[in-house]
Amino acid sequence: MQTKKGQSIEDASMQMIEDEIGDHGYGEKEWQVVRRMIHSTADFDFAGRNKVIFHADAIESGMSALRGGCSIVTDVNGVMGGLNKQNPRDFGNKLVCNISDPGIMETAKKEGKTRSQVAMRGAASEIDGGVVAIGNAPTALLEVIQMAREGTARAALIVGIPVGFICAAESKEELARLQEAPFITNVGRKGGSSSASAVINALFKMIRAESS
Repeated sequence: MQTKKGQSIEDASMQMIEDEIGDHGYGEKEWQVVRRMIHSTADFDFAGRNKVIFHADAIESGMSALRGGCSIVTDVNGVMGGLNKQNPRDFGNKLVCNISDPGIMETAKKEGKTRSQVAMRGAASEIDGGVVAIGNAPTALLEVIQMAREGTARAALIVGIPVGFICAAESKEELARLQEAPFITNVGRKGGSSSASAVINALFKMIRAESS
């Protein structure tokens, strides 16, 4: 749980973001997500209108699934490490990251795929009806998109914010065209583990606020 001192620092930081950004054009709940992304990265570019893209059902679908104890599937341990661990414990959410599983490497070599692709495909049962948070691997995001289109596994929410130069922006563009599952993504190369975990933390924060 957050200490009083820690909470006061967070509150002051959030107020600084509010003061510096001013008008932003996001809806109330969308801004809660974007503001936490800025807080976790100190990157004000996320505040630009349409820099973060929300499917119409993204926030409500994600909050409902998390509140119901769904699995949270991540592409790398860094995303999992950025989550407020109290939230999954309190709501019974299973955290899933298979990227370090020895069998994943063997299968990836055999099938000529990336470990991230294989890890996502192997987590199909947890992805179906769960929340996916991808902050690093575009190939993981593309695999989740393909699984949704196939009907193999349709997440309640796909948070796709991979960072990088090779296919990162393109994978997000593909996610923004997805019709089979709700999503939250951003435009361009920026992103990363802290951004992806910030989205999930923001959703939990709103769940707690609605419950209090």
